[in-house]
Amino acid sequence: MAGVLEGTVALITGASSGIGEACALTLAEQGAALALAARRVERLEALADKVRDAGGTALVLEADISSEEQARAAVDRTVSELGRLDTLVNNAGLMLLGPVALAEPTEWRRMVDINLVGLFNTSHAALPHLVHAAEQQPRRVADLVNIGSLAGRFAFGASAVYCATKFGVGAYSEALRQEVATRHVRVSVVEPGSVDTELRTHNRPEVQEQLGARFSGIERLQGADVADAVSYIVTRPRHIAVSELLIRPTEQV
Repeated sequence: MAGVLEGTVALITGASSGIGEACALTLAEQGAALALAARRVERLEALADKVRDAGGTALVLEADISSEEQARAAVDRTVSELGRLDTLVNNAGLMLLGPVALAEPTEWRRMVDINLVGLFNTSHAALPHLVHAAEQQPRRVADLVNIGSLAGRFAFGASAVYCATKFGVGAYSEALRQEVATRHVRVSVVEPGSVDTELRTHNRPEVQEQLGARFSGIERLQGADVADAVSYIVTRPRHIAVSELLIRPTEQV
């Protein structure tokens, strides 16, 4: 698997399905060695086998990134076993929707813990290694890509806390970008619209039914479409940074 990212290492959270799995396959095609982090280790093993069968390198990391200790351990193992860290894709996320008045506060905390605190944990642990990689060959640049959402630009009813977490991802990404830009660590946020993944299946049945009806008339994005956007960002030359990329189905209004 030779490509622009040959000789680099990428850590992807939430890699067991959907956008994370697609990012893994796409970055492996570009030559990156992969560290695959998620809680569902059996799915990670299957993905790792697929990468290895195609000639790539994959390290499986069972981790719940909402735990600071587990997030740091995932980063540390990536560097110790693969030698470096050039790219972090913060993809792990949770979308639990419904009106505020009918919501379970435990669901709010789960979204905040994964969508925000987990992203903070991995970013904080990875940052010194990304700075170091940006000082080294082969590319002398590093990337931290956060997967946000269209809901991080526009607020929608029945999505209040989910929107709040994704607006937070955008704000955090821009603030961090300003802090590390001169070190050649590029911080980017990718904001997909409706994507056909299992993310919506975490919701209650009535919410899943509403989501299905809302998007039944359009061709939704696939995980590979978002992975293609991530690949575009991290394969730019050293002097080019794509700070934000909004991608949505053509028919989504």
